[in-house]
Amino acid sequence: MAQETIHREVVIIGSGPAGLTAAIYAARADLKPLVVHGPQPGGQLTITTDVENYPGFAEGIQGPALMEEFEKQARRFGTEFLQTFITKVDLSERPFKLYTEDHLIEAETLIIAAGASAKWLGIPGEAPYPDGLGGFGVSACATCDGFFFKGKAIVVAGGGDTAMEEATFLTRYASKVTVIHRRDKLRASQIMQQKAFANDKIDFLWDTEIREVLGTKEAGVTGLRIYNKKTGEESIFPCEGFFVAIGHKPNTDIFRGWLELDEVGYIKTAGRSMATNIPGVFACGDAQDSFYRQAVTAAGTGCMAAIDAERYLDNLPVPTPTGEEITIDGDRVMPNHEIFIMADGKVMPNRPDDAPGEAAAGD
Repeated sequence: MAQETIHREVVIIGSGPAGLTAAIYAARADLKPLVVHGPQPGGQLTITTDVENYPGFAEGIQGPALMEEFEKQARRFGTEFLQTFITKVDLSERPFKLYTEDHLIEAETLIIAAGASAKWLGIPGEAPYPDGLGGFGVSACATCDGFFFKGKAIVVAGGGDTAMEEATFLTRYASKVTVIHRRDKLRASQIMQQKAFANDKIDFLWDTEIREVLGTKEAGVTGLRIYNKKTGEESIFPCEGFFVAIGHKPNTDIFRGWLELDEVGYIKTAGRSMATNIPGVFACGDAQDSFYRQAVTAAGTGCMAAIDAERYLDNLPVPTPTGEEITIDGDRVMPNHEIFIMADGKVMPNRPDDAPGEAAAGD
């Protein structure tokens, strides 16, 4: 069976806050974007209950409802959606090629908003409701959900920098934070360890595996079934909240070998723009942000990526990770902004005719 070929000026991979914000901006620019839903349409907010830190919702909003509003707004301006999995990409030339089981998608510009997935322990009770207590006392984001645990006893699982950062942040709200780690020492950097050890509200439970999350939807998390690796004893550790802080994995494996990634897999971008090392390919949201990982920052970078794509399609220079600026025709402005190299190799000064220090015509 032959694949259907779809050609678009802008293709966006991912439909979380970054991808849908990019779609809104691209659609309003009349670029008729196509959004390819990733493995989790709507992104991580679809498995989040109350969202109280997204601007514009004074009383808060449920995560799935927020993403429904994002999608409605994108559709309102003409965004198309395709529910499928991309199995392979070819970014060697424009149009870029994205392969699915039934389609060949050709993109003049590509915006990657594939997001990142929190790493989980894989234990009973950990999954999103109704399969577990995710959203009802189980979380992987202290910044997102810490506010809901005021005065409660909380457990953080992990031993790296992420766990120490989450535990320290949660002490703003919790009555006590217990870090449970399967080893007898932390993997976190010394500065993060010292900060956690110095905090009177943080306790540590070593050589311990967490085997099950206990509780109900109505009561929330009530405790954890734990196993001491040294004594071989299993017991119940009471708590009122459980945060898994063992890191995130960006959903970028399919781009390995094409795009520059950091050691974890986050896509490297230019900083001044969302451009990647391949002109015409942009990345935004949690696929490139390993630091903030918030819905509002993802939306902001989605806006930036769409504007970058629009500029690129208009043959305007877009900053790249190397510091130079490149147009869709291959013209380049050097990092010092003093030299302009045309696609045919001709070198020209990158300054107006009446640049400071030179007499303008007619003077």
